[in-house]
Amino acid sequence: MEDIMKLKGKHIVIMGVANQRSLAWGVARSLYQAGAKLIFTYRKERSLTKLKKLLQEENAEAELIVPCDINDDESIKQAFSDIGEKVGTIHGIVHSIAFAHGEDLKNDFLETSRSGYAFAQDTSSYSLIAVAREAKPYLEKGSAIITMTALGGERVIDGYKVMGVAKASLESSVKYLALDLGQDEIRINAISAGPIRTLAAKGIPSFNQMLHDIEERSPLKRNVTQEEVGDMSLVMLSPLSRGVTGEIVHVDAGYNIMA
Repeated sequence: MEDIMKLKGKHIVIMGVANQRSLAWGVARSLYQAGAKLIFTYRKERSLTKLKKLLQEENAEAELIVPCDINDDESIKQAFSDIGEKVGTIHGIVHSIAFAHGEDLKNDFLETSRSGYAFAQDTSSYSLIAVAREAKPYLEKGSAIITMTALGGERVIDGYKVMGVAKASLESSVKYLALDLGQDEIRINAISAGPIRTLAAKGIPSFNQMLHDIEERSPLKRNVTQEEVGDMSLVMLSPLSRGVTGEIVHVDAGYNIMA
């Protein structure tokens, strides 16, 4: 795998590991197996504690771990300044961050608060723009950024509500960023993952129904795994996808093609 992916020794920043079920952790596993040098960001001390425990349990090493509050521009700037100072060049970024207030997922979308809408957009969508901007000076030509989205950004899915709108914004941001970053030969794509039991998924009231629908209606008649999302992310970060940018790549057992 190392020879095919050509990621051995490459510095990849991973943002958004919450626990062992996180999509970001699945990507980290795949990258580590490919020989990449992993740099993690975290927001709160409890996240740092969980991350260190995961690394220990997996017998994996982090090249660097830095604090980064994704809702604070200065914190993002400082994080990438620290990364750049300590490792020099960044070869890839995994942005796997999304959040909305619980009440905005439980109530009807019509009842979404102004502050809740703004918070979901800021955390789940604008953060990608801020990360790309601050990371750009340290990204070498041929590097890649990926972010995590979901089908709720393309279709109305019961229960997804304000998060669906935030994901739609995220996907559009990927396309506009692809245009800006492409002139420096930096690629950016989104992985649209099928439902997986992550911490964030617990906040979606209809999550179990989503799992059932995919098992019943997808071409593969099953749900996807964290490992499958991680492996496709590996491809999108590697030179194997060097001609691809601005795309939404579905890893959902083909469910997205069904009417």
